[in-house]
Parts: sequence; C-alpha cells; structure tokens
Amino acid sequence: MNNTNQKKYLVVTWGCQMNEHDSEKIEGILESLGYISTSDKEEADLIIYNTCLVRENAELKVYGNLGELKRIKRENPNLIIAVCGCMMQKEDVRKVIKEKYSHVDIIFGTHNIHKLPELIEDHDQKMNMLVDVWNDSKEIIEDLPTKRKYDFKAFINIMYGCNNFCTYCIVPYTRGREKSREPKDILKEAKRLSEQGYKEITLLGQNVNSYGKNLEEKVSFAELLYMLNDVEGIERIRFMTSHPKDLSEDLIDEMTNCDKVCNHLHLPFQSGSDRILKKMNRKYTKRQYLTLVDKIRKAIPDIAITTDIIVGFPGETEEDFEDTIEVVKHSKFDSAFTFLYSIREGTPAAKDKDQIPDDIKHTRFNRLLEVLKEISLERNKNLIGKEVKVLVEEISKNDSTKLSGRTDTNKLIHFEGNESLIGSIVNVKVNTAKTWTLEGEIIE
Repeated sequence: MNNTNQKKYLVVTWGCQMNEHDSEKIEGILESLGYISTSDKEEADLIIYNTCLVRENAELKVYGNLGELKRIKRENPNLIIAVCGCMMQKEDVRKVIKEKYSHVDIIFGTHNIHKLPELIEDHDQKMNMLVDVWNDSKEIIEDLPTKRKYDFKAFINIMYGCNNFCTYCIVPYTRGREKSREPKDILKEAKRLSEQGYKEITLLGQNVNSYGKNLEEKVSFAELLYMLNDVEGIERIRFMTSHPKDLSEDLIDEMTNCDKVCNHLHLPFQSGSDRILKKMNRKYTKRQYLTLVDKIRKAIPDIAITTDIIVGFPGETEEDFEDTIEVVKHSKFDSAFTFLYSIREGTPAAKDKDQIPDDIKHTRFNRLLEVLKEISLERNKNLIGKEVKVLVEEISKNDSTKLSGRTDTNKLIHFEGNESLIGSIVNVKVNTAKTWTLEGEIIE
C-alpha cells in the first residue's frame, strides 16, 4: 500500500501499437492529475488494464491478472482497479467482469479515454462499479496529455477505426468506423515532437492507405507523408498498417521520393489462396498482391517488406496453405507476424462450421515458420559487410555490454557502444547475420 501523499498508478497493456499509444495517453492524463508511475501492484493506488480482443491468449491473460488482483484489493480496499480497451467494447465481456470480477471499479472503452479524470472522480463519489463504454464516437479529441515511452521516437495516430470488416477481425466492432485526423493537427503534433528532440515518428492507423477519405477537404495518405517529410528535425517516418487493396501508385512514388520515409513496408496478405481471401473479405487476389509486391520492389530495390499471415482459417485446405507458402517464397518477406486462426466471437468467421483441427494448424504453422526463417536469414546475410544507419534505442536485453537499435529497414541490430548514444542515429557495419537480428560495429 502507498503511504505517501502522492498517489501511484500502474498501467498494463496488451495488444497492438494503437493500444500502446492509448496507454501513453492514459499515463499522460494520470500524471496531469498528480499521479506518479510504479511497477509494483502492491503499492499502486490505481491499476489500469488496457486490453486486447484480437487474440484469445491476450483475453485469457486479462482474466488471469484480474483474478490475482482480488487479494491485493482485499488488503488495500482503497485501490482503484480499472479495465479499458478493446475487450470492454464487447457486452458479453463486460457481463463476465460484472459477474466474476466484482472487485473491478471502473470499466471504460476505446472511445472515451479523455473521460478518465471524470470517471475516477465519479467512482470516488459513488464507490460502486462504474461502466462507461461508448459504441463509437464521431469526435476526435485533440491535445490529450501523453507520456511517451521514449524521448527520441513516438507514435502519432493519424486515424481511428476501420471500415474493412475482414471476417476474422473484431477491430471494426471495437474501434468503430474510420475517422481521419485533420492534417493540420497531425503536423502540429509532429512539429511539437521535433521541437522536443524526437527523431522518428510512426504513423498509426488500422489502414493508413485509406487516410483522409472522410475529411471535408480530401488529403491522401501520400500527400500527408509529403507534408510530414518537410518537418524539420524529424529524420525518420514509419507507418503501419497498409491494406493491399488501397495501396496507391502515389504512395509508392512518395516512398521513392521522400528521403525521411523509411525503406520498410508492412503489407499483410493473410492468405495466399483466392478462395480463403474471399472468405476473409480481403478484396484482393493472390495475383494482385504479388503484382503489387513486384511493383514495390522494382521501384524501391532495398525495401524491407514484412507481413501478417493467418494459418488455419476455417475451410483452409492443404492446397490453400500451399498457395500461402508460394506467396511467401515469391515475396521474400524480411519477417512476418504469423498467427494461428482463433475464433473471435462476434465475427462472421466464428460461425463457420468448417473449423480446422488444432493439430493441423500447428503442423502448418511450423512448416510456414521454417520457410520464413530460411528467407529471413538469406536476406539478412545480404547485408553482411554493408554500412547501415541505426537509431540507437536501448541497452541490449540479452547482453548488457551491447546496444540495440533499428535500421532504416526496421531490422534489429546489436553492437558495442556507449550508453550515451541512445537516441542518436549512428553508422554501423554489419558483421553477423542471424535469422531475425543482425550484429555489427559502429563506424566512426
């Protein structure tokens, strides 16, 4: 229990970069209220779990962690426990928490983070479980205080929500419809970060390629990138995620011409089978995806392309899976986020009776991983002897004598160097290539 006058908070986050950035805003709000951060549940006055609904494993972790808080709440009745994020957008999840986790004090969702101060005050007055979840919000709240994880790289939301309704995905139901921020607000945030010494920004959206479609004065994603490329002080611009059906010629031209936009594109393809892609509602074919990859590689030969792949989608046959392997071999991805399909209640795919047995899913998953490993190692070996620019991010998690950073192509590289280099961009010669990482030495 915290015995000092200053209250302490702990925020635990599951899920994507969007969730991570939401947590930065939550922490910024709390610190504006006078709270200070702690990593110790036992001494916290407020614990917030920011949840994810995309994978079943993340959902189960939340329930497990909430169960563990019962004892702490008994020992510290004044502790406030709040749960927010994508899980809370589902009525059946809220029902489970009300019935089984009555020690939770506040439930809020993805659309009303800005109301957190009001929710804490309302709870203090009523002292019973407070539930405030909005189905959607047409309004974008600007200028929320934000506690950034790093002081040299930062996330910037450029849009919220998704209109695609892929049949396996819960995001449109938890994040709502697409809403784009005004370019002037995005530029204002980027300039402010530059003035504070930030060197790299990552633009976030469920589908950045459809940025601007709901703005009164239409601005495309490529046009936004050109604007941001002119912001002095910002040296690197990243973005995710791109949907293949919306990736334009203008964006490829922009990536070719803008010196600050990193040579890395995350382009999920999910499945190589036209039949499965149609069931997924992805709105492109295998041939269209491969044509797009070829076009990008021709325009930007040094680009690193990464992707998302789902294994074991309902109805996936051996032939469908072989189509996926073919896409991987042709595209030569630098890395991939690979997922075993898991049922997400509330999505169309969850009702599909042709679910794939777990043993088949795992066998296919392992086969896919072997192909990806071989390609990733081959592409990393091509960098041996080359000099790359690296943003130094931290002391290596596995070797305290080394630093870790990321190349322009988003590859993780380890090298010896002084801790004072963290936050700067240095030249590193690649000496060793591993499957997912590189090793090198600083070039003075």
